[in-house]
Amino acid sequence: MPEDEIAQAEIAALTRRFEEQAAKTDREFGIVKSDLTAVRLQVGNLDQKLDAFIAEQRTANARVIELLSNLIGRDPNTPG
Repeated sequence: MPEDEIAQAEIAALTRRFEEQAAKTDREFGIVKSDLTAVRLQVGNLDQKLDAFIAEQRTANARVIELLSNLIGRDPNTPG
């Protein structure tokens, strides 16, 4: 029984479209994955900067409390 040329051509066309779409999806996934990696690095950098800022603020706040305590002559850790 001879093969149906029209059916074979349709199968080939569908296969090509499927493979093209799969390749496009793979490229797009790669781009998204790369962008996600970049975002993770940026978030990590921001987290480090925020931690450093918080540490600076705590130090500054402690210094302000110390200076104010000296001005009024009291230890802020003493009750009452």
